[in-house]
Amino acid sequence: MIRDFDSRYRAVSSRDERFDGWFIVAVTSTGIYCRPSCPAVTPKRANVRFYPTAGAAQYAGFRACKRCLPDAVPGSPEWDVRADVAARAMRLISDGVVDREGVSGLARRLGYTERHLHRLLVAELGAGPLALARTRRAHTARLLLEATGLPVTEVAFAAGFSSIRQFNETVRAVFAATPGELRRAGRRAGAPEGAEGGGIHLRLPFREPFDAGSLLKFLGERAVPGIEAYEGGVYRRTLRLPRGAATVALSAGEGRVRCVLRLEDLRDLGAAVQRCRRLLDLDADPAAVAEALASDAALAPLVARRPGLRAPGSADGPELAVRAVLGQQVSVAGGRTLAGRLVVRRGEPLPQTLVEADGPLTHLFPEPAAVAGLEPGEVGLTAARYGALVGLARALERGEITLDPGADRDEERRRLLSLKGIGPWTASYVAMRSLGDPDAFLPTDLGVRKALTRLGEPDDPHGVEALAERWRPWRSYAVHHLWAGLEDAPTGNRERREETVA
Repeated sequence: MIRDFDSRYRAVSSRDERFDGWFIVAVTSTGIYCRPSCPAVTPKRANVRFYPTAGAAQYAGFRACKRCLPDAVPGSPEWDVRADVAARAMRLISDGVVDREGVSGLARRLGYTERHLHRLLVAELGAGPLALARTRRAHTARLLLEATGLPVTEVAFAAGFSSIRQFNETVRAVFAATPGELRRAGRRAGAPEGAEGGGIHLRLPFREPFDAGSLLKFLGERAVPGIEAYEGGVYRRTLRLPRGAATVALSAGEGRVRCVLRLEDLRDLGAAVQRCRRLLDLDADPAAVAEALASDAALAPLVARRPGLRAPGSADGPELAVRAVLGQQVSVAGGRTLAGRLVVRRGEPLPQTLVEADGPLTHLFPEPAAVAGLEPGEVGLTAARYGALVGLARALERGEITLDPGADRDEERRRLLSLKGIGPWTASYVAMRSLGDPDAFLPTDLGVRKALTRLGEPDDPHGVEALAERWRPWRSYAVHHLWAGLEDAPTGNRERREETVA
């Protein structure tokens, strides 16, 4: 990430789209902030200010550019890569924690006092938690104004505002426009209108290149009946959100991911979008990942073969962890079967308002409390795996393990390893996908070792681990390139890539 003024100014002067979302450029002569690639005339150096977030620019008194829509770009990869408190706070704020639990709830989750957290975020990000949450609410409001025909009053409360007055003032301050003007501007710009089947149609931005096909196929191969489906390039699943249930359909579009959401409670829109972005790893910087991994002779051919390969995350951290334990030491198909049995026996039926006629989505994945109550032999697990599964579910239910976006990755990995029946492979896989750790690695994984053997590299765990030191901080992506490399083996000679359905 470039941090010095001159390098950032050069990026702005060249309108380099690679840096959209990495930082914000504000112009003192106009009072406007933009994305680095804004097509407007490059401002004079003396009039330029750089900020790490849109919230910081707004806190400093700038308003969003109507031409480049700086809030409609991928998020900064920095908050996914970093593991410090500021990054954890940003991930939680993006998930809507401040709107639901207040600053006190955010501080409690991170283990800080409100005052200390405010000082820390202002120092690191240029704005406190309330200002950052305000930016998130404004972005959600713009999405609803552009993508639905809801009355403005309903949009205000769905976006998290406590009053119409607060909503109008924030929209004017952030976008220098009224809600009605934003709605009309969105229609003129071709924003997707959507009410078909009660769904909200959105287009989710990402950084090029983006290997959507491999990503959706990865998810589709692991689709658990009842909660997921994959057909015709469209991945669909149910979501358990803070205020209710939802369903989402995701597919590749022209420069965007097509996203159709059906929500039980519209106030969950922001959280739903953020979880879809984490699931698809849409805030990643593929250029930075490729540059680092392609410098290694062993990985360079794989990286060249699949530009823009992502490291899939999860839409629900506890769900992914449960599925990882279910899939230990069995094939992908076997793990999927076990997870399907669990859904049938312990899953929660999807609310009727979201059930489609003859649709494949019927349930929400069971919550940890329901999994903790599983009886021996109920889904066909061995005694050891049953003990590991119930132990994990109880730890999740009691809050002894936290798998939300703001979790401390290293600490949660240690806590997972303290549970009976959960070893380094499972703990690292959960960190990779539930917690979005870009540097998790699986040196004992069968698929990783076989892929390295084909590349002429050592396949013993110690040798693999030593080799992977060269791939930091992107070892999760290296794992996915190695797994994907096994797909290129001749038909009939393909080896199993890994041993989990998660």
